[in-house]
Amino acid sequence: MKITVLNGSPRKQNTSFMVDAFVAGAEEAGHTVEVIQVGKMKIGGCLGCEYCHGKGEGQCIQKDDMEKVYPAFADCDMIVFASPIYYFGMTAQIAAAIQRVYALMKWPKATKAALLLSSMSPNVYDGAIATYKGILGFTGIEDVGVFTAKDPENSTDELKQTIYDFAKGL
Repeated sequence: MKITVLNGSPRKQNTSFMVDAFVAGAEEAGHTVEVIQVGKMKIGGCLGCEYCHGKGEGQCIQKDDMEKVYPAFADCDMIVFASPIYYFGMTAQIAAAIQRVYALMKWPKATKAALLLSSMSPNVYDGAIATYKGILGFTGIEDVGVFTAKDPENSTDELKQTIYDFAKGL
């Protein structure tokens, strides 16, 4: 299975530790994993200009780092969204990448998805989970796992093992 991980973290933080555990487990199970550090890329949000659905024929009018994301995102069997929580939602960087999929005129071929969220506070995940579930409801992609953890739990060996085992079992 080809898995694309969109890591919305703009810096090395606990979400990256969760991603590392996921990648290790998935690769040990024989899957191909590509981690795209969208949190460190320059990706503008969707302008809603409709260029992509007209003259652009599936190409966004904006020429930025999203051009590096489209190929991996469009051709994966599974997508993993990983993000720290910033004010009750995923980071603006990962939100921009999700919005820009609109230019493809169809959702990627992925049939499975997972969500990895970390935070510094408890009870802040509902907005991000609602966005994730909305995406899956719209696209018909199957949710195979949601993992949330607040600091300091989000970098513990126990959580890393849980995520590793989950990915290895895919």
